[in-house]
Order: sequence, then structure tokens, then C-alpha cells
Amino acid sequence: MNGTLAAICVSERKGQRKRPVDSAELVADHGITGDAHAGPWHRQVSLLAAGDVAAMRAKGLPDLAAGDFAENLVVAGLELADLGLGSRLRVGPTAELVITQIGKVCHAHCAIYHQTGDCIMPRLGLFARVVTAGPIAPGDAVERVLVVPRVAFQVVVLTISDRCSRGEAIDTAGPAVARRVAAGLPGHVYTARILPDEQAQIEAALRHYSDGHSIDLVLAVGGTGMAPRDVTPEAVAAVVTRRTPGLDEAMRQASAAHTNRAMLSRAVSGVRQQTLIISLPGSERAAVENLEALLPALGHGLDKLRGDPGDCGRPAPG
Repeated sequence: MNGTLAAICVSERKGQRKRPVDSAELVADHGITGDAHAGPWHRQVSLLAAGDVAAMRAKGLPDLAAGDFAENLVVAGLELADLGLGSRLRVGPTAELVITQIGKVCHAHCAIYHQTGDCIMPRLGLFARVVTAGPIAPGDAVERVLVVPRVAFQVVVLTISDRCSRGEAIDTAGPAVARRVAAGLPGHVYTARILPDEQAQIEAALRHYSDGHSIDLVLAVGGTGMAPRDVTPEAVAAVVTRRTPGLDEAMRQASAAHTNRAMLSRAVSGVRQQTLIISLPGSERAAVENLEALLPALGHGLDKLRGDPGDCGRPAPG
């Protein structure tokens, strides 16, 4: 099923309402040529459904024009509300976008919000990165090439290892964790990266994926021991605002059934915004073993972070 590109909008400066244009060029890893929000980041292009814009007009804004919500692309006739991170859209003959964020934090209410009590971009807007370049124009087809369901938990796996980051060792723990969490939640692994044992870099990555990026779970694999360069627990503790000690206890208890060295683990976990951050050991066996201990309860915890009002007191099976 294809939709139609109803409007293309750009602005020369951030903070401005965007203006409609007759055509544009999508540039890979950049965005729309000439738009203020283009650049080397994950929110290069913003999208709204035409039906959502029409609903706002019906609330008392008949003169609402394309670009008034600072959106780049208005899409008609195509369902956007069920697209999760990693979904792909083809726009026009060749251009392709990957969805990188759902909604955004509104730090200052706009005039539309004050007039209607609502603004749709923070709730319903999608943000994307350009993966394939191409020209676009109103009337072009918009096709859903890949749909990652919105309900799927979004996961980031960060392998923390000096040697792997330098290419001196092959990362086996990160990929093993990614495979297990994708199958066990079930979830969608949005990205997997390798970082050195540098606390500032680890903290920056954790903040990036927790602050408005629509990620449910970040797994930091490695650097949880007692070596001088093991700083992952310090990085996690520095960025989380609510600790989750039950998860840490469960992981150490699971490992203790196999080795008395489990008591040496300094792994910590916690919540930042609506993202759960968990540190796991660096060995493939121990990382998967620790993750397995958490999986039976992990989905429920992530549902709660998403705002599920259900009861937490239901007895465990058996």
C-alpha cells in the first residue's frame, strides 16, 4: 500500500515555522538540502500524517498550513502510527528514510498549543535519517518498505571494550546478547556499537539513547569487573536517575550458581527518562547467562516504563 507526499517544507533557521516548497533533494546522512534541521544526527527529517494535521484544523485552526508544526514531510493515505524505530520508507523514485525517533520533548509550548491545548509533533511526529538520496516532490509515492512494529521493544547494545574498539579482538558477547534479547523479549535491536573503556564516551552514549531517542532498553556489555579500566558501572551510575537493584541482585545470583567469582561483579542498572540501562559482563557466556536471568521479568518492567497501568502484583507462574 502506497501513500502520497502531500507537502514538503523547509526552514532556513531552527525555531521557525517551515514553508512549503515545490521540490527538494534528500541527501544521504544529511537530510533535505537547505533545511535548518539537516546535518549529521538522527533527526534529519521530520514527518507528520496528513490526517493528524486535518484533525488539528478541525479543532479550530482552519488556516493551519503545511509546515506550521515544523514538519518537513506531510504524508497522506499511509498509516504512520504503527511504525517503530528501524522502519523504512521509500519516498519518490529512489530516496529512502529510516525512522529514528518517535515524538519529541516539547520544552516550550508553541502558539498552536496555547490556542488548542494540543500540539501533534511531540506526540505523533516521526523523525528519520536519510539512508538513500534522491529528489522528491509533492505527489510522489511514499511506500512502507520495512515495518518494525511500534509495540516491539527497542534495544541498543553497547559493547564496552578497549581491545574490540581497536580491532585487536572480535566482539562475540555483544552479538550474542543482541540475538538473545531480540528473541527473548521479543525486541528490535535498533543499533549495536563498540566503545572503548572511557567513562565519558560511555556516559555520552547512554545519555544519547535515553534522552528522547525512543529506546526502551540499553545493554552495556563489558567493563563491570575490578580491573583499573573497568568503568561501565561508574558510567551507568552517573546517568541513571533511579536505580534497579533487584536486577543487579538477580544477575549476581544467577552467576553465583556457576562460579564464586560472581561476587566480584560490580554491574549496576537503572532508569533514565523512560529507558532502562543494564550493565552486563564482558564474556559471552556470562553476559548471556545474566541476561537470561532477567528476561522473565524484563518485558513487564519495560511495559511499566512505557506507561502500562496494569497490576505489578500478579503471582509468577508456578
